[in-house]
Amino acid sequence: MTRTRPTTHDTAHRHTRRRVAALGAAVAVAALPGLAVAPSAQAASCAVTWGSLAKTSAPLATGRVAGVRAGHHACYDRLVVDMTGRAPGYDVRYVGTVRAEGSGKPVPVAGGARLAVGIHKGATSVPAMPSVAGDPTFRQVRWAGSFEGYTTLALGVRARLPFRVFTLPGTTAGTSRLVVDVAHHW
Repeated sequence: MTRTRPTTHDTAHRHTRRRVAALGAAVAVAALPGLAVAPSAQAASCAVTWGSLAKTSAPLATGRVAGVRAGHHACYDRLVVDMTGRAPGYDVRYVGTVRAEGSGKPVPVAGGARLAVGIHKGATSVPAMPSVAGDPTFRQVRWAGSFEGYTTLALGVRARLPFRVFTLPGTTAGTSRLVVDVAHHW
Protein backbone atom coordinates (compact mmCIF):
# COMPACT_ATOMS: atom_id res chain seq x y z
CA MET A 1 0.00 0.00 0.00
CA THR A 2 1.34 3.35 -1.00
CA ARG A 3 0.95 6.33 1.33
CA THR A 4 0.42 9.63 -0.32
CA ARG A 5 1.47 12.84 1.24
CA PRO A 6 -1.30 15.41 1.61
CA THR A 7 -1.09 18.19 -0.87
CA THR A 8 -0.54 21.77 0.16
CA HIS A 9 -4.19 22.42 -0.63
CA ASP A 10 -5.33 19.61 1.73
CA THR A 11 -3.06 20.86 4.54
CA ALA A 12 -4.16 24.45 4.12
CA HIS A 13 -7.81 23.39 4.08
CA ARG A 14 -7.36 21.37 7.30
CA HIS A 15 -5.67 24.34 9.04
CA THR A 16 -8.42 26.68 7.87
CA ARG A 17 -11.11 24.34 9.23
CA ARG A 18 -9.34 24.28 12.62
CA ARG A 19 -9.10 28.07 12.73
CA VAL A 20 -12.76 28.49 11.77
CA ALA A 21 -13.83 25.95 14.40
CA ALA A 22 -11.77 27.70 17.11
CA LEU A 23 -13.08 31.12 16.08
CA GLY A 24 -16.64 29.81 16.03
CA ALA A 25 -16.26 28.43 19.54
CA ALA A 26 -14.82 31.72 20.80
CA VAL A 27 -17.64 33.72 19.21
CA ALA A 28 -20.25 31.32 20.62
CA VAL A 29 -18.80 31.66 24.13
CA ALA A 30 -18.56 35.45 23.86
CA ALA A 31 -22.17 35.64 22.66
CA LEU A 32 -23.57 33.90 25.75
CA PRO A 33 -24.97 36.57 28.10
CA GLY A 34 -23.68 36.54 31.65
CA LEU A 35 -20.84 34.15 30.87
CA ALA A 36 -17.52 35.36 32.23
CA VAL A 37 -14.35 35.02 30.21
CA ALA A 38 -12.00 32.41 31.60
CA PRO A 39 -9.24 33.95 33.75
CA SER A 40 -6.53 32.61 31.42
CA ALA A 41 -8.23 34.23 28.41
CA GLN A 42 -8.63 37.52 30.28
CA ALA A 43 -4.99 37.42 31.45
CA ALA A 44 -3.85 36.84 27.86
CA SER A 45 -5.85 39.82 26.61
CA CYS A 46 -4.48 42.01 29.44
CA ALA A 47 -0.84 41.01 29.05
CA VAL A 48 1.34 44.08 29.59
CA THR A 49 5.04 44.70 29.11
CA TRP A 50 5.24 48.06 30.85
CA GLY A 51 7.30 47.17 33.91
CA SER A 52 7.41 49.04 37.22
CA LEU A 53 10.60 51.07 36.90
CA ALA A 54 10.60 54.88 36.75
CA LYS A 55 9.35 56.55 33.56
CA THR A 56 10.82 59.97 32.77
CA SER A 57 10.87 62.66 30.11
CA ALA A 58 12.89 65.85 30.50
CA PRO A 59 11.30 68.93 28.90
CA LEU A 60 9.92 71.71 31.06
CA ALA A 61 6.94 73.33 29.36
CA THR A 62 5.07 76.55 29.92
CA GLY A 63 1.42 76.37 30.91
CA ARG A 64 -0.42 75.12 33.94
CA VAL A 65 -2.03 72.02 35.40
CA ALA A 66 -5.76 72.54 34.87
CA GLY A 67 -7.44 69.35 36.11
CA VAL A 68 -7.03 65.77 37.22
CA ARG A 69 -9.38 62.89 36.41
CA ALA A 70 -9.38 59.12 36.68
CA GLY A 71 -11.13 56.14 35.15
CA HIS A 72 -10.73 52.43 34.77
CA HIS A 73 -10.57 50.11 31.81
CA ALA A 74 -10.70 46.32 31.47
CA CYS A 75 -6.96 45.89 32.09
CA TYR A 76 -5.80 49.06 33.87
CA ASP A 77 -6.80 52.16 35.82
CA ARG A 78 -6.01 55.51 34.21
CA LEU A 79 -5.05 58.90 35.67
CA VAL A 80 -5.20 61.90 33.33
CA VAL A 81 -3.76 65.33 34.10
CA ASP A 82 -5.20 68.06 31.85
CA MET A 83 -2.91 71.05 31.19
CA THR A 84 -2.64 74.24 29.23
CA GLY A 85 0.29 74.55 26.83
CA ARG A 86 2.28 71.81 25.16
CA ALA A 87 2.94 68.43 26.78
CA PRO A 88 5.45 68.62 29.64
CA GLY A 89 8.20 66.37 30.85
CA TYR A 90 7.46 64.02 33.73
CA ASP A 91 9.01 61.76 36.34
CA VAL A 92 6.72 58.96 37.53
CA ARG A 93 8.07 56.33 39.91
CA TYR A 94 7.27 54.11 42.85
CA VAL A 95 8.53 55.61 46.11
CA GLY A 96 8.45 54.70 49.78
CA THR A 97 6.98 58.12 50.63
CA VAL A 98 5.62 60.80 48.30
CA ARG A 99 7.09 64.18 49.27
CA ALA A 100 5.35 67.54 48.88
CA GLU A 101 6.81 69.98 46.36
CA GLY A 102 8.73 72.78 48.08
CA SER A 103 8.47 71.60 51.71
CA GLY A 104 9.45 67.95 51.29
CA LYS A 105 6.86 66.93 53.89
CA PRO A 106 5.42 63.39 53.55
CA VAL A 107 2.08 63.12 51.76
CA PRO A 108 0.27 60.06 53.11
CA VAL A 109 -1.74 58.12 50.55
CA ALA A 110 -3.82 54.93 50.84
CA GLY A 111 -2.65 51.74 49.14
CA GLY A 112 0.03 49.09 49.26
CA ALA A 113 2.34 51.11 46.96
CA ARG A 114 2.80 54.78 46.09
CA LEU A 115 3.51 56.43 42.76
CA ALA A 116 4.95 59.93 42.80
CA VAL A 117 3.62 61.58 39.63
CA GLY A 118 5.96 64.49 38.93
CA ILE A 119 4.91 66.88 36.18
CA HIS A 120 7.27 69.50 34.76
CA LYS A 121 4.57 72.16 34.82
CA GLY A 122 3.28 74.43 37.56
CA ALA A 123 -0.20 75.10 38.88
CA THR A 124 -1.79 78.35 40.06
CA SER A 125 -4.58 76.58 41.96
CA VAL A 126 -5.25 73.14 43.36
CA PRO A 127 -7.58 71.17 41.06
CA ALA A 128 -10.15 68.79 42.52
CA MET A 129 -8.78 65.30 43.03
CA PRO A 130 -10.86 62.49 41.48
CA SER A 131 -12.57 59.83 43.56
CA VAL A 132 -11.17 56.41 42.77
CA ALA A 133 -13.46 54.48 45.11
CA GLY A 134 -14.25 51.12 43.57
CA ASP A 135 -11.37 51.19 41.07
CA PRO A 136 -9.57 47.81 40.86
CA THR A 137 -6.04 49.26 41.21
CA PHE A 138 -6.15 52.90 42.35
CA ARG A 139 -6.71 53.56 46.05
CA GLN A 140 -6.29 57.35 46.38
CA VAL A 141 -5.13 60.45 44.49
CA ARG A 142 -3.73 63.36 46.54
CA TRP A 143 -2.26 66.74 45.70
CA ALA A 144 1.41 66.95 46.74
CA GLY A 145 1.96 70.55 45.68
CA SER A 146 3.34 72.77 42.98
CA PHE A 147 6.55 74.76 43.33
CA GLU A 148 8.75 76.62 40.82
CA GLY A 149 7.23 75.02 37.72
CA TYR A 150 6.97 71.47 39.07
CA THR A 151 3.83 69.71 40.30
CA THR A 152 3.53 66.40 42.15
CA LEU A 153 0.56 64.11 42.68
CA ALA A 154 0.53 61.17 45.09
CA LEU A 155 -1.13 58.12 43.57
CA GLY A 156 -1.88 55.25 45.95
CA VAL A 157 -2.22 51.88 44.23
CA ARG A 158 -3.15 48.38 45.43
CA ALA A 159 0.38 46.98 44.93
CA ARG A 160 3.54 47.66 42.93
CA LEU A 161 2.13 46.91 39.48
CA PRO A 162 3.34 47.68 35.94
CA PHE A 163 2.57 51.14 34.64
CA ARG A 164 3.08 53.30 31.58
CA VAL A 165 3.19 57.06 31.08
CA PHE A 166 2.65 59.11 27.93
CA THR A 167 1.50 62.54 26.80
CA LEU A 168 -1.18 63.49 24.30
CA PRO A 169 -2.43 66.70 22.73
CA GLY A 170 -5.49 68.06 24.51
CA THR A 171 -8.99 68.06 23.08
CA THR A 172 -8.76 71.80 22.34
CA ALA A 173 -5.96 73.87 20.81
CA GLY A 174 -3.19 74.84 23.21
CA THR A 175 -3.83 72.02 25.70
CA SER A 176 -2.17 68.71 26.51
CA ARG A 177 -2.62 65.66 28.73
CA LEU A 178 -0.35 63.45 30.80
CA VAL A 179 -1.65 59.87 31.07
CA VAL A 180 -0.62 57.31 33.70
CA ASP A 181 -2.00 53.76 33.26
CA VAL A 182 -1.47 51.19 36.04
CA ALA A 183 -2.24 47.57 35.15
CA HIS A 184 -4.59 45.51 37.29
CA HIS A 185 -2.20 42.51 37.22
CA TRP A 186 1.33 41.56 36.19
